[in-house]
Formats: sequence, C-alpha cells, structure tokens
Amino acid sequence: MSLFPLRLIPHTTNFNFMRVRWVSIGIAALLAVAAIGAIALKSFNFALDFTGGTVVELRFQTPPNVDGVRERLEAGGYGSAQVQTFGTGSDLLVRLQPREDAGTAAGNEASDRTAQDVLRLASSEGNTATVMRSEFVGPQVGKELALNGLYTLLFVVVGFLIYIAVRFEWKFAVSAIVTTLADVLIVAGFFAFSGIEFDLTILAGLLSVMGFSINDKIVVFDRVRENFRNLRAEPMEILNRSINQTLSRTIITSFVAFLTVFALYLYGGGSLEGMALSQMIGIVLGTISSIFVACPLLTIGFLTVTKQDLMPKAKDEALLARRP
Repeated sequence: MSLFPLRLIPHTTNFNFMRVRWVSIGIAALLAVAAIGAIALKSFNFALDFTGGTVVELRFQTPPNVDGVRERLEAGGYGSAQVQTFGTGSDLLVRLQPREDAGTAAGNEASDRTAQDVLRLASSEGNTATVMRSEFVGPQVGKELALNGLYTLLFVVVGFLIYIAVRFEWKFAVSAIVTTLADVLIVAGFFAFSGIEFDLTILAGLLSVMGFSINDKIVVFDRVRENFRNLRAEPMEILNRSINQTLSRTIITSFVAFLTVFALYLYGGGSLEGMALSQMIGIVLGTISSIFVACPLLTIGFLTVTKQDLMPKAKDEALLARRP
C-alpha cells in the first residue's frame, strides 16, 4: 500500500516568480541596507555575556518561581537580569549588570554588593535564599566570545561555499551565500533596531538561521540542476518551474520548523526567548529568500546560469548512459 504524499500546493502550479524578480531582489537589498544602518547607528544592546557583570548562584529552601524572581529583580532596578535554573530545582543562576546607582566600586567589592542586593530581592516570604557563589565576569570574556562567534561564522560561510560549489556550480554557491548572509544580516539588524539584549543564545540562533536557510536553497537548487539536465526549455522557465515544484515542500518544512521554535518561544523561558525569536524571524526570511531571491539572482549579470553550467561532466556521462 502506498501513501499519498502531503502536498499543500499542487505540483503543477506555475506562478511566475521570475516576473517579480527585480521587485523581490530590490526589497531584499533595501532590508539589508536598513539592517546595516541599524547595526552601524544603534549598535547592539549587548548582554552580560559580552559586556561583563556579576554572576550569582542562589539556593532556595524550596523550588522558586523563576518568573517571580525575575519580576522582583526588574522592579529592584535589574531589568536586564538573566535568571535560570541549574542543578537541582532549588538552585538559580542570576546574571546581571550593576545598577547605575551602585557607585564606583569595582571587581569583587561591586560583586559582593550586587550579590547581597540580589539575595534580598530574590528571597520571598517562606522561601529565603542563600548565596552559594558570586563573582565578577570581566568584559574581556565577552570580547573572546564575540571573536569566537565571528570565527565560527566565517568557518560556516567558507564551508558552505566549498560544498555548494562542488555539488552544484560556483554561481549557485555565490547566490546561496549572498542570500543567506542577507537573511542573517536582516535578523541581526532587527535586534539592533529593537534594542533587545543580544546574548550568546541569540548568536546561536543566528548561526542556526544560516543552516536552515542554506538547506532550503539546496533543495531548490537540486531541482534546478535536475530540470536543466532533463528539460528542453529556457533557463528562466526552468528556474521558475523548479521553484514551483519545490514550493509545497518548502512551505510545509518551514511551517513545521516554525511551530517547533514557536513552542520554544512560548514555553522555553526568558533565557531562550531571544534565540527562539531569532530563529522564527530567520525561518520566515529564509523561506521567502529561497523562493523569491536565490533563483532570481541566477538570472543577473555574471551569475546568469546557462545549460552549459549544469550539463553532465565527463565523469558523469558513463553513469548517465547506464541509466534505464
């Protein structure tokens, strides 16, 4: 017994995506420029991971209400405090920056003052806390984390370029990397513009956006290569038909991935909201760019793809000849 494949959109649809390619590429370029402007002019609201601050470990008599602790800290002047459980359910890890009115004390002295303030605010009637550890995290750690994130980004980009160029053709690699970096840039620009705290979880979300966006584009490019070899039609028609044939798969996959991340956003707690938000925005942008930008770029200037680019190489001809 065979199961019918799930198709949201019929396989025979023929929307003319190439007709609006200049509009879609123009909108993508404007969003990328706006993101660069937001990052350059407003910069990021870096969290403790990058700027340094105080880390306090608390142990309660009974498992505390994490949201309640976070609200009391915010009311006490620590609006950017990161509160999360660790170890047993009665342990909390609090990361925060000293308040503006905390004085000029530095290092361990400032850390001790902040720890006592956190202890007072976090404790509630009938469930007092004990400070297990408090220490000051210098901004030098943040610089190292930022550099490591940049090195990771460069490594991923180079790896994608090599993989796509070997599997497809260098024009596809350039198109995929340009559109994927634009997706990541726009997501980063959103956080710069909105002022949401930029921490390591958001950086991890941006890297995962790259992986999702590249995967989407590789599926479309694989169909483009197959159609170039099997169909007698103009490149513009082949690109358009390939997008239509993968449209159902692209939307369904993106929708399921979005629901998963949306659940993480709703129930993952405050420490994971930033990562989930970056992934949700990235999934939407990656899907749109896979449909409206990646293939249209292959019709412009030196990226224009031809049948000669995707004709079977000599080493493949013997294998193709043996096919039934």
